[in-house]
Amino acid sequence: MQPRIDLHTHSTASDGTFTPTELMRAAAEAGLSAIALTDHDTLDGLPEARAEAERLGIELVPGCELSVEFGGLSTHLLALFVDQPEGAVAGELDRVMRARSRRNEEMIDKLRTVGVHLHHEDVARHADGVIGRPHIAQAMLAAGVVKSFEEAFARFLGRDGLAYTPKEKLSPREAIDAVHADKGLAILAHPYLLSQQPRRLETLLTELRVQGLDGVEVYYTEHSDRYTAQVARLAESLGLLKSGGSDFHGDVKPGVRLGRGRGGLFVPGSLLDEMKRALGRAC
Repeated sequence: MQPRIDLHTHSTASDGTFTPTELMRAAAEAGLSAIALTDHDTLDGLPEARAEAERLGIELVPGCELSVEFGGLSTHLLALFVDQPEGAVAGELDRVMRARSRRNEEMIDKLRTVGVHLHHEDVARHADGVIGRPHIAQAMLAAGVVKSFEEAFARFLGRDGLAYTPKEKLSPREAIDAVHADKGLAILAHPYLLSQQPRRLETLLTELRVQGLDGVEVYYTEHSDRYTAQVARLAESLGLLKSGGSDFHGDVKPGVRLGRGRGGLFVPGSLLDEMKRALGRAC
């Protein structure tokens, strides 16, 4: 039987609720042979994750999840096999982080104008790493402003919310070029968020392939069997690598299990072997 892997996970270094150490231990308990840590716009959790993965004998695929703007659409690219603290990806992330800090302050300012008085310190105490909207939502919950995460996003922090501020993102070309400069692979995450229409998705994947995209996330928690098969066929026809992951965040995404999504996800270890061959590394 093929080993089970998970190439899309998050820790407390961004918006997950498991520390990198806890995540590696959960991966061992789940019987995974390999796991990628792909925190949003940061590589900060990788040293801790690597130390625990080595202790447990689990293969860690280093990486992160990059926010990009593509044809007016917001999407994400997984940067796999990337961990250089002073590399090209890290440089782009530093630029994005400065913009994200400005965005957080702007959202906190907007909240004050509608009667929600939070300070940066109120939000920061809920974050171990990168501060984002989930941490603002946690601060709102702690202050009794809202009764749930869903309410925080629906009323204030979501795209139509009173305090929403757009995130500054990389272009696909900027992100892909940085990943390749660091000898990594650029993988389109959760393509169903771009389009669930096969012809439209083919057009988008073709455009990204021209810009250097290496692969696409075929196996994903929210993909139906039919959609998974469609994306797999597109990957094969376009010469793209196949990837897969749960997008595990811990308690932030209840019901999504590491390596298994909502129960039916299986990402075969052979996908990782194909990626290594593409990079010219030993399997």
